[in-house]
Amino acid sequence: MSDGVDHFVGLLGRAAMDVWGDMPRDIQEALFETAMKGRDTEREELARLLHERHPRTLHPARPG
Repeated sequence: MSDGVDHFVGLLGRAAMDVWGDMPRDIQEALFETAMKGRDTEREELARLLHERHPRTLHPARPG
């Protein structure tokens, strides 16, 4: 990506991190899965970072 695009990607990523806890669960999951596609070794690290920054949200448990 060009430097300009990288700049905006960084801004959007930081904004998503800032509002993560306010997002609906389905949006969180879609963003997480998209970000982690092909990055299996980083999944746990990102999940931990998000949970540290945003304690578990009050979303109801997924039906299982």
